[in-house]
Amino acid sequence: MDLYEHQARGLFEEHGILVPRAEVTDSPEGARESARELGGRVVVKAQVKTGGRGKAGGVRLAEDPFAAELTARQILGMDIKGHTVRKVMLAQAIELADAESEFYVSYVLDRAVGRFLAIASAEGGTEIEEAAAARPEAVTRVHIDPAEGVTSAKAGEIVEAAGLPPQAVDVLVRLWQVLVREDAVLVEVNPLVRTRQGQLVALDGKVTLDNNARFRQARWGAEEVEYDDTLEATAAAKGLNYVKLDGEVGIIGNGAGLVMSTLDVVAGCGARPANFLDIGGGASARIMADGLSVILSDPAVRSVFVNVFGGITACDAVADGIVRALDAVQLTRPLVVRLDGNNAARGRAILDEHAHPLVEQATTMDGAARRAAQLATAA
Repeated sequence: MDLYEHQARGLFEEHGILVPRAEVTDSPEGARESARELGGRVVVKAQVKTGGRGKAGGVRLAEDPFAAELTARQILGMDIKGHTVRKVMLAQAIELADAESEFYVSYVLDRAVGRFLAIASAEGGTEIEEAAAARPEAVTRVHIDPAEGVTSAKAGEIVEAAGLPPQAVDVLVRLWQVLVREDAVLVEVNPLVRTRQGQLVALDGKVTLDNNARFRQARWGAEEVEYDDTLEATAAAKGLNYVKLDGEVGIIGNGAGLVMSTLDVVAGCGARPANFLDIGGGASARIMADGLSVILSDPAVRSVFVNVFGGITACDAVADGIVRALDAVQLTRPLVVRLDGNNAARGRAILDEHAHPLVEQATTMDGAARRAAQLATAA
């Protein structure tokens, strides 16, 4: 789960990393009052879970409280890479020591080798990606032994290799503490700046928590999750594993691997999947009704493909769930069903007996995908 910048900033502060004073608001008037409390000159920053805010105009300097109000009014409601700005953070403006005072530090999980990777550079800021691409030697990468972690000695090695100031040793040790204690898979500071007083301050931060450890991080409740798509929010409220896509064939399957394969097969038939929806091991009437309701609420959907392989949950139970769901949800677009595996024959018979005019069956995944694609593209 990604955190907002102001949440990441709060974690850094808890672990002793210096950050500017800041406040969060959702209104221009609140921005004016916050700027006044922070001393007048502030940076107004869009709070969205994506990068590139500065280049998109979502990070701006305001010289006084009235300018902060005007700037917040311009930023609130902006669309930044598909994310709507609903809150802004106002942070005290920091005076840098010199023009070469921006650095980059992060820890990220390197899944390929099963270890965390420290990444550091003496050339932080908005152009770090360009610097890394043009001059890879400007970015230091060091794998971390999980048994050792980041000690002062290891942090010193990273600092020396990257050409960072000596004070960065303490920052790297504390940033590792954030990663471990908060169950994160990514912690990033860009830029880490040196002030005129010689202090290192984290001006921006990004933290991604491990979803598997959310039971240990109870303070990040469901309200912290950002859904920019209303269908995804509706599906989440129903407990469905749903992701909106840009297509016309609605997809329901049991098991993430099967659903991913279904997306590929539908695309191979010349149509685009409209969503990812995994109903998992169960296909009760409620789950099927909720899934169909969400998918049929998408005006782009022209056909629906239900692809189920019966295992622990038998196909006749799935078919019964579909029939009961059709009694609860008005089916307005054609539905193609492929049942295979445990009790598949009985499941197909249940659907045949129900004989809904908009429901078709196919015995193979390829055949069902082809038919769903035909119905979608012909509509």
